[in-house]
Amino acid sequence: MKYWLMKSEPSAYSIDDLRRDGTTSWNGVRNFQARNYMRDEMRAGDKVLFYASSADPSGVTGLAEVVKEGYPEKEDPNWSMVDIQFVSKFRNIVPLETLKSTRGLENMVVTKKGSRLSIQPVTKGEYEIVVKLGKK
Repeated sequence: MKYWLMKSEPSAYSIDDLRRDGTTSWNGVRNFQARNYMRDEMRAGDKVLFYASSADPSGVTGLAEVVKEGYPEKEDPNWSMVDIQFVSKFRNIVPLETLKSTRGLENMVVTKKGSRLSIQPVTKGEYEIVVKLGKK
């Protein structure tokens, strides 16, 4: 099992949208590295930190799980997508500033300056720390 952080702007698709829908296809990603993660590495059962980007504040809003492995987009089969399923919404967002200042998350990709990748690998330890923060 692997762990991921997936970013979405709440105005485009939020954790509340995922809770309402139950599952969704994660499509429209136009970055080769993110595409490769979905196409080559994400597997059903992988755990996801759902991250609200360009929000006030930006941060992790809840949890999801990969339920369908990478498959080609219909509009352009050069790009891939996965399906994710809602798991839970955090009572309070775990802001980026908290992620940056929490011990054990120093190497988390999202905390690095200039990190804009919409899908990022997360270690099991990082995932567990964020889940604890989200359940406070």
